[in-house]
Amino acid sequence: MNEEIKFSTSGFRAVTAEGLTAINLQRLVYGICDHIFENNYYGFEGEGYQRSLKEKGIKHKKPLVIVGHDTRFLSSQFAKIAANALSANGITVRFAKNTLPTPVAEWAVIKHGAVGAVVITASEAEYYVNGLKWIPFYGSIANNEVTADIEKRVPGASSNALKMSSTEYDYLNSVVSEYNFKDEYLAHLDENFDTKAIKKAKLKIGIDPLFGTASNYFRAFLEKNGVQVFALHEECDPLFGGKTPNAGPVSLQELSKLVVSKKLDLGIACNPDCDKFGIIDGEGNWVSPNEIAALLLEHLVKNRNKGGRVARSVITSALIDEVAKAHNLLVRETPVGFKYIAELMMTGQYLMGAEESGGIAFAEHLPDKDGLLTCFLMVELLAVEGKNLKALFKDFYKKYNMYYDKKVSFPKTELEINTILEKLDINPPLSINKTSVWRIDQTDGFKFILRDGSWLAIRASSTERIIRLYAESKNEKVPAALVAEGKKIIDSITA
Repeated sequence: MNEEIKFSTSGFRAVTAEGLTAINLQRLVYGICDHIFENNYYGFEGEGYQRSLKEKGIKHKKPLVIVGHDTRFLSSQFAKIAANALSANGITVRFAKNTLPTPVAEWAVIKHGAVGAVVITASEAEYYVNGLKWIPFYGSIANNEVTADIEKRVPGASSNALKMSSTEYDYLNSVVSEYNFKDEYLAHLDENFDTKAIKKAKLKIGIDPLFGTASNYFRAFLEKNGVQVFALHEECDPLFGGKTPNAGPVSLQELSKLVVSKKLDLGIACNPDCDKFGIIDGEGNWVSPNEIAALLLEHLVKNRNKGGRVARSVITSALIDEVAKAHNLLVRETPVGFKYIAELMMTGQYLMGAEESGGIAFAEHLPDKDGLLTCFLMVELLAVEGKNLKALFKDFYKKYNMYYDKKVSFPKTELEINTILEKLDINPPLSINKTSVWRIDQTDGFKFILRDGSWLAIRASSTERIIRLYAESKNEKVPAALVAEGKKIIDSITA
């Protein structure tokens, strides 16, 4: 195997035309093909996959794989190369007729009983990066066991096997059928939302797909249900308007201005493959995913009469714990990385799983995060309650404490990162911001929990050479002070 074909936590990613080429993509897909035919649990004849088919009452004579792509440069062409390589290996391929959000692909895998899906996307990475996500039969991000098995099966660049299928751009093998997953998914949403309340509310919503795959979904669902839509960035732009296409406050400044100028009820956004979301309130303020997760948990329990456990990452807000406790729901804390939450969601015992970076999973839908569903739940919440977001939070914070958070990142060399983590392990601070450290949680990096409940977390990114600092407190001024203290700590170690 060539070492350059490696999965990260979000699939395989590389710079287009450098690490991600037609040949390298083809190699990776051939590794996936071998995984499908040979793996004794996740493969076509595997115990896990066959059990899931039996539970669904579905039978397939040949492996079925769903293939789709986002709006990035060459994504469509790469998806066709992948589809051709799969079909050349005797695999039935259903190729998405429209651009395909990752959560829609995951939902389709479960509904169709596919052995998996290939989605050409790099989520919210810079415009010059692209990649491939492999979604196994359970409809979520591939776990470490799956990706390790695929990596070891990737053939070399000169393998004779690669000659079996074409790397010609914009060519799709005639045996590959196109399929409309969009309409299926939207019909599923109609069945599972209070569309009567949404139609009655006559809301005005601003949408920003950030030039991504949400373009085909936001307007279609909202207008069908009587919502007046005001849109930005629905067209295709492989440069993403010159910005990093995440759904954070910087990227959504235009949406914020639109909401204010048009006096809209809400602004919603998704990153290009729709696994994360962004929310703008009626006054143009970007709302923290921590707050959205807590508010939606309240909505699920109060208005949808749902129950179950709650999963959150170690750096996600304790506000979620307060809501869960009020409704007698157990909370499970996980390391950072949605794959850990997804594993818990697959047990069927969890109502919600959330990460502070803007990913939420919901029971009876997917074990993985779905930005589209999150946005539409916010629309439903406003409609059901008959209140704007400011009023909803006013009521919410009469019941729960308000939490404040801050997050910063610092680039470091690999040596510096290792040194920081080693020194913190050997000699951790016992007092931060003139407050004693009550407990140190090492679930993922170091989370220093102070006597007053405030906390500072220091951890290394799993995908980049970066040290991240997170802080939370019920005191508005404390997070910034904690982050400043954290920077002093890491600077003193690397000085």
